[in-house]
Amino acid sequence: MGHHQACRSPVLTAGPNHLDQDAAALEAAKEAARLLFTRPVTFLMGAVSLQTLPPYALPEVAFVGRSNVGKSSLINALLGRSGIARASNTPGRTQEINFFDLDGRMTLVDLPGYGYAQAPKDKVERWTRLIKGYLRGRPVLRRVLLLIDSRHGLKDNDKVMMDLLDSSAVVYQVVLTKTDKIKASELEQVIASTKEQIAKRVAAYPELVATSSEKGDGLDQLRLYVAQLAE
Repeated sequence: MGHHQACRSPVLTAGPNHLDQDAAALEAAKEAARLLFTRPVTFLMGAVSLQTLPPYALPEVAFVGRSNVGKSSLINALLGRSGIARASNTPGRTQEINFFDLDGRMTLVDLPGYGYAQAPKDKVERWTRLIKGYLRGRPVLRRVLLLIDSRHGLKDNDKVMMDLLDSSAVVYQVVLTKTDKIKASELEQVIASTKEQIAKRVAAYPELVATSSEKGDGLDQLRLYVAQLAE
């Protein structure tokens, strides 16, 4: 679970004698990733309990983050279309796991948001059971993208989520959102601080991605990471 999947993208070579080849291979990989995210995407289902989770087959990449982190906006921006993932009008209301098929190559999984202060205790406990069960019971889960609002950095409930991911042995990668909302100097500080914290985590992928759904920053890089996990 959480292991890396072989990708169809061109293999990047290493070493100073291969810089031109590396650059060409990287551009080819980025283009392949961009094309993947223009392919048909289909909503499969929303699961409200472990009993209603769909059978697994394709590699899965899941998105998770605090309520209002911009998760729906990021998913829609990656896919280059609106209305695929939908944010609830009331933060913390969505309590189901939504599954989307991307061109029969992989499944994108939209996990319910956490950290909404007004969420009732029983709803929080139900969410915790659902997420724990999903994380520990999906051998096709290749990676979780942990979305962090760049304006706030890692909060306590984000660290609780990281604890859960670490204990579930699921590889996760931090994705900063809303980077257009802060100054470049502040973003550099958030990136440095976040990298320092994820370096101490056993299941955290070492590279983070800084994104802006509104400006498009970082989306090509994130598409590349995700595409490399597809069959």
